[in-house]
Amino acid sequence: MNPADPGQRRRDAYAGPVLFSIGFRPFFLGAGLLAAAYMPLWLVMFQGGVGIPTVFAPAAWHAHEMIFGFAGAVIAGFLLTAIPNWTGRAPLQGLPLASLFASWLLGRAAMVGGAYLGAGVAAVLDLSFLILLLALALREIIGGRNWRNLPLPAALSVLIGANLLSHLDAVAAVALDRVGERLGIATVVLLICLIGGRIVPSFTRNWLAKRAAKLLPAAFGRFDKLCLGATLLGLGAWTAAPEHRVTGVALLAAGGLNLLRLARWRGRLTLSEPLVWSLHLGFLWVALGLALLGLGVLLPGDLPTTAGLHALTAGAIGSMTLAVMTRATLGHSGRTLAADRLTAAIYLAVSAAAALRVGASILDEAYVGLLWTSGVLWSLAFGLFVLRYGRLHLASPAVPVSSV
Repeated sequence: MNPADPGQRRRDAYAGPVLFSIGFRPFFLGAGLLAAAYMPLWLVMFQGGVGIPTVFAPAAWHAHEMIFGFAGAVIAGFLLTAIPNWTGRAPLQGLPLASLFASWLLGRAAMVGGAYLGAGVAAVLDLSFLILLLALALREIIGGRNWRNLPLPAALSVLIGANLLSHLDAVAAVALDRVGERLGIATVVLLICLIGGRIVPSFTRNWLAKRAAKLLPAAFGRFDKLCLGATLLGLGAWTAAPEHRVTGVALLAAGGLNLLRLARWRGRLTLSEPLVWSLHLGFLWVALGLALLGLGVLLPGDLPTTAGLHALTAGAIGSMTLAVMTRATLGHSGRTLAADRLTAAIYLAVSAAAALRVGASILDEAYVGLLWTSGVLWSLAFGLFVLRYGRLHLASPAVPVSSV
């Protein structure tokens, strides 16, 4: 600890509620609660058992809340926790953090009750959260002269644009064919490829080095840049022209390259530690999702594109967010970086949910049963996360910022 560091002194001097001592606490807890609660709500809506006064069609509301509500909260929790470590500046905490979290909650309420508020008011309330998060991220990154992480605010800007397009599409202001939804998914997956490309090999290297392993993950280099470029090209083509054969080829190539990239990170050597292999499993879903999505475009009569879509959303986004949230919560609450059996069960449950959801897209005769089983496992995974890690968000002592 450096006593001359004003940011450190502010962290040590914070005496408010633990929940608002650093960004991961409210946003990871909120994301877990939303993911666990909204899946059964969506399933009941799907069966026609209940309706909510939203301006979105039911399927569009479900997709929107998983992308901009759930994933948006996870991104906020990650960035607000990681940026102080990157810049050396004090974390957002106290009333400012509570206000940002309140804006996220207002956005969720607006998405449920948009028909009462009006589409315009609902859109403003929903968009405000990401706009505030972008402003805060830019302030800290520019203030800390942390130029190498400017792509993250750029991605947030794209996510805001995607959200706006989703709102315009919902009220039929423009014929957009759900392009905002695709752009939102593409942006979150690209963030996983970018950030996961840093943390998966880094955490794996640290874990293997402590065990004197001879084989270590490959260092970031030209091949990683090629993978990122191919993924950007494939997802960009899917966003703009989701049914074009060139899109299918680009997605299939991106999936293959990301599978090779993952193999270079030595994940097979980490099978004794769920906190590490879960990151590799999450990234495996990225490669599988891109490949399945590409095959769905190329073979529309044999494989629905929803298989690849849910491999990316339920699989890649669901698995990677849980892997990051569990690790960050343990590390930043002063706990040992090791997963217990319950945490391992969380990882397996969310991947099983994703696999069944992909299967539901392929097996029409078993669609409803697989859909419901997948939804139960998804809610179980995030419900267990809240039960196991919620107390760490609410009651554990705040510790100095370290690596996410």
